Amino acid sequence: MIKGVFSYELFGQKLYITTTGVSVFIVMSILVIFALVVNAKMKKADEIPGTFQCIVEMAVEALDNMVSSNIGAKHYKKYVNYIGTIFIFILLSNVSGLLGLRPPTADYGVTFPLGVMTFCIIHFVDFKYNKPSGVIKSLMEPWPFWLPINLVGDFAVPISMSLRLFANVLSGTIIMALIYGLLNMVAYAWPAFLHMYFDLFSGAIQTYVFCMLTMAYVSEKLGEN
Repeated sequence: MIKGVFSYELFGQKLYITTTGVSVFIVMSILVIFALVVNAKMKKADEIPGTFQCIVEMAVEALDNMVSSNIGAKHYKKYVNYIGTIFIFILLSNVSGLLGLRPPTADYGVTFPLGVMTFCIIHFVDFKYNKPSGVIKSLMEPWPFWLPINLVGDFAVPISMSLRLFANVLSGTIIMALIYGLLNMVAYAWPAFLHMYFDLFSGAIQTYVFCMLTMAYVSEKLGEN
């Protein structure tokens, strides 16, 4: 289902810009334009906010509260920008099917880097607050011979997180493609209800799950710090 839109040569190799690349570019363009508009509007914010300002402030407050309640008021400001960014990116990517795009998160080449970034942040926090000695000690709990098992568990985190997001979004994409492909003669109006579930409801749930897991892992590494 991932198709090459156009090809080009680089160092003698033929490369393709795929539908995923185009979808990611469109999603990122929407986010950048929205961010520029919000920045311009907030610089001229009124004491009595209008509808747009209220929506933006409510969204920011909701993200702040979500991160604060899971990571803690002491540390949440350090991670709210990352959590908020991936939340908005994943959510818009998941619902981009409503815009006629192939959701970027239905490509493992998109979800796996998200998992790797989260993995890097988790272990950065671990080494920063628990020091190398504490990291090694935690890997050898409850007994030293559990070290290989704990290592496998740690390195499985980005794979499990990325696969969960990828598989759930891809399954919805495949089901909708089958409906439009096999029932195209009668696929009028009623598939909108399926889009409501697969693109909106399921997309929002998977976004929330990915961000909640990220915050849970970070919070675990922070411990009592």
